Amino acid sequence: MIEAIREFFLGFGAFGLLLWTLVKILAIVLPVVLGVAMYVLFERKVLGWMHVRHGPVYVGRIFGIGWIQPFADVVKLLLKEVVRPTNAHGFLFYLAPILALAPALAAWAVVPFDDGVVLADINAGLLYLLAMTSMGVYGIILAGWASNSKYAFLGAMRSAAQVVSYEIAMGFALVGVLVAAGSLNLSTIVQAQDGPGGALNWFWLPLLPLFLVYFISGVAETNRAPFDVAEGESEIVAGFHVEYAGSAFALFFLAEYANMILIAFLTAVLFMGGWLSPFPESVPVLGADGWWWLAAKAVFFMFTFLWLRATFPRYRYDQIMRLGWKVFIPITIVWILVAALLVHYGVLVQQQA
Repeated sequence: MIEAIREFFLGFGAFGLLLWTLVKILAIVLPVVLGVAMYVLFERKVLGWMHVRHGPVYVGRIFGIGWIQPFADVVKLLLKEVVRPTNAHGFLFYLAPILALAPALAAWAVVPFDDGVVLADINAGLLYLLAMTSMGVYGIILAGWASNSKYAFLGAMRSAAQVVSYEIAMGFALVGVLVAAGSLNLSTIVQAQDGPGGALNWFWLPLLPLFLVYFISGVAETNRAPFDVAEGESEIVAGFHVEYAGSAFALFFLAEYANMILIAFLTAVLFMGGWLSPFPESVPVLGADGWWWLAAKAVFFMFTFLWLRATFPRYRYDQIMRLGWKVFIPITIVWILVAALLVHYGVLVQQQA
């Protein structure tokens, strides 16, 4: 069916190709934006369940859940006035939330959802991901500096140092995946994890330290608890976006949750087999590969984000920096060498694309 729709659009020539590309972009962006709304509701219900209290109940009460609550929050933010401080830099003040959100959405271009289902199946997919995810820090720095507020600037410096530190650890973890798969293409990385053993063929087992470092660094890079020192209420109020309100704040909010969903999907793709089934092919029904397995794995990691927030207290800033520079980076460097030895001695067999 997808191929038939594609042929229909391509029948209109260059204009049809442009329309087909736009349709594919919307098919990714719209579910991500709706997923953010549902993720916020999911977070409030999960935290309520873990804290033995109620989450949203009354707004759109269906099966005891306030399904319309996230949409009510969106309407509330859009109707609020965007107040800019008098001495703030006007252009950069409004540019910052766009720079925070745009890379979070652009990174989805290379994420494969199923075999052959990807917007841009480029060979340098991992490099593209590193480039896009590292650009978000510019939005944070600009927000803190352009606000002309000491609290916002301190929060931006904290957050930028944290994001850059854990970006290095995530980059080294991706190098380990590159060594194991022998490719920068994300679809090829998933195919390299295919085999008769199901989940035992995935990279989470031989690259277990890199898997843990990557996911925990993803939690830190998105400024989520217990690494949310950029929003230490007792010290710097709300951090780098303290001066933002209304739709401008909504863009920062959307970027944070879109990044969380992205990290969950990338963890599933890079280490947990992507769309591959955890069961061997010989198992009826459950052994079939498909996008639903990727969605299930991503939902589990999205739940883990919330689980960590409800469980661990906030780390001190020096503890966060020590963990990133003195623990995670040395572990990843050592395990890259281990992964190379596993490939060299045939324990990890690279699939030829």
